[in-house]
Amino acid sequence: MNDVTAPKIAFVGAGSVVFTQGLLADLFTFPELAHARIALHDIDAERLTTAEGAARYIAGVRGAKPVITTHPDRRSALADADFVINIIQVGMDSATRTDFDVPARYGLRQTIGDTLGIGGIFRALRTFPVLRSLAADMAELCPDALLLNYTNPMAMNALYLSRVAPALRVTGLCHSVYWTMHDLAQLVGVPFEEVTYLAAGVNHQAWVLRFERAGQDLHPLLDEVIARDPELLRRVRVDMYRRLGHYPTETSEHSSEYVPWYLHHDSEIERLRLPVGAYLDIIEENAESYVRTREALASGTPLPVEGTLEYAPQIIHSVLTGTPRTVYGNVPNRGLIDNLPADSVVEVPCLVDALGIQPTRVGALPPQCAALNSAYVAVNDLVVRAATDNEPRHIRHAAMADPATAAALPVERIWDLCDDLVRAHGELLQPELRVELGH
Repeated sequence: MNDVTAPKIAFVGAGSVVFTQGLLADLFTFPELAHARIALHDIDAERLTTAEGAARYIAGVRGAKPVITTHPDRRSALADADFVINIIQVGMDSATRTDFDVPARYGLRQTIGDTLGIGGIFRALRTFPVLRSLAADMAELCPDALLLNYTNPMAMNALYLSRVAPALRVTGLCHSVYWTMHDLAQLVGVPFEEVTYLAAGVNHQAWVLRFERAGQDLHPLLDEVIARDPELLRRVRVDMYRRLGHYPTETSEHSSEYVPWYLHHDSEIERLRLPVGAYLDIIEENAESYVRTREALASGTPLPVEGTLEYAPQIIHSVLTGTPRTVYGNVPNRGLIDNLPADSVVEVPCLVDALGIQPTRVGALPPQCAALNSAYVAVNDLVVRAATDNEPRHIRHAAMADPATAAALPVERIWDLCDDLVRAHGELLQPELRVELGH
């Protein structure tokens, strides 16, 4: 650590202004971080300028006095950093639209498309080259820094980094477990502060294993609430909970994409009110939020300064001050979950203090939950192997193994779809994977 009173925190992809704003609002609530050195990097000059303006405004509102610098060049942002927060989106909105539009022509439905499925596969493949160069830069410029990754697909990105840069200190962060438990507490009418819980699995498909207040299981209360409200039965994750016995920790929109049962069937889309293409609306909302921020800064209009309760600021504070906290992190398994592969990436509770991020061993998942997670991590493994082994056939193998894709398309159409997406994403992919293979 260079200076515990003024740690250097590099934001890679800081032009994701709305997310950067939330993280900074959280960071500057901690007095110990009031003098942090904030290094903002983005390849988009206008977005970088907007991020800087928002950062200075938020610091002023919070009464913090950080040193804020901007860096079109990533290496200067990384130099001597103590923490690196990765929030890049390679290809931005146009690439995401491609991930939806091309599969839609094949009749393949997606809701979010950023974790598994054909959208997750190609989002990963265009992100990997940037992650490799980021890891190389960190090894040279800040080898002891902690990389806190928010970029999806979380598990694929963390797995890729664990294989190409095993010495890198990286943890993937996602708010899904926290907000699931927050919402479940609200649903059963118990103050969140009184709830204790345990969840584990994989990112966006972890499972609630314990949900208690003062040692008393709250699942019976949850069951009563569901029984009283038929509308709750029209949610994918309530449907999965009733059938599997464990509540999944991501939204219904997300959860529908990682299994073969829902999106391929018109009746299920109707019954469970699934918003096909929902992420395209989120893209529009994010773009509008960015424009509002840019215009507010230009006109001197006050900006909302709202914390997001994200994990990265809490982790930074705990590492610097020794304050113990529990967060949920995405890390290499290595014995944390017995019935998932040792080299997969899993999501488990982690203790954070002055020693860093220390994952908790969970043991075995319920077998029905492990079965679904096993299909998920098998796809992850094939996508990463496509990149590390320079093997374009593994892209197709991953799509063939993906539950939702395999439920919707015959194998020849899966290969055709992969060819179309390889062609569409072109130079965003590493050269060895820009190969069309036909049937």
